Amino acid sequence: MRPNRHAGEAGFPLPTIAVIAVVCAIIATVVVLTRGGDDEAAATQAPAGVAAQNGYGHSAGSGYGHSGATHSGGTAGAEAADGAQAAPEGPQPVTEVDKTFLTKVRQAGLWEIPAGRLAQSNASSEAVKRAGLHLLDGHSKLDQLVREDAKILGVPLPDEATEEQQGWVRQMEGARGAEFDRIFANLLRASHGKIFATIAEVRAATQNDLIRRHARQANQTVLDHMEVLEDTGLVDTATFEDVEKAVTPQQ
Repeated sequence: MRPNRHAGEAGFPLPTIAVIAVVCAIIATVVVLTRGGDDEAAATQAPAGVAAQNGYGHSAGSGYGHSGATHSGGTAGAEAADGAQAAPEGPQPVTEVDKTFLTKVRQAGLWEIPAGRLAQSNASSEAVKRAGLHLLDGHSKLDQLVREDAKILGVPLPDEATEEQQGWVRQMEGARGAEFDRIFANLLRASHGKIFATIAEVRAATQNDLIRRHARQANQTVLDHMEVLEDTGLVDTATFEDVEKAVTPQQ
């Protein structure tokens, strides 16, 4: 009897409460069904918007980013047209400095590749032989690159090293053992130190993309060769002083 007394005290008989609960449940069901239908209609009416968001919006993958710069085909076309108009017309300039640089790279390979081979047969130091292998590998690659670039740019290249460079090769050909090691380390380190400064000047001033690429590759190669030559422990102080004098601007 206690439940009946409490219901009566609240002012709502139990049958009335049950009816109210059923009505509320019906209303909730109608609301849910109505919202679901609206969502489906919205999805059906706007497939283009969804596709655009997946392709170019903030959730897009690499290549588009968050800027939405390519949301419109018309905008992308206009930007492409502007880019085409901004591109330089005609071939890029090849200065005398560019031509001299290519010539020097070619001549360096014409005597340093033979020097690298001589190191394998005439040297007594393993460090010198290792440096020779670096010269063989690095200048073989640079020589191929310089011939390709020179052909593209219409720059004639020599087929022989300079007289001085040929004299260095003959000097190494007549040496063996420790004498060869010393001559090799100092001649090659001096040559690389001087051309290293030239490469920096060319890279800083050239307006030609091929020359820039070539200078970057030459810079990496020459730096590697200087380091392996220094690792022999045979480079004299006089060699560094000679390089310093050669690369220091004249007052």
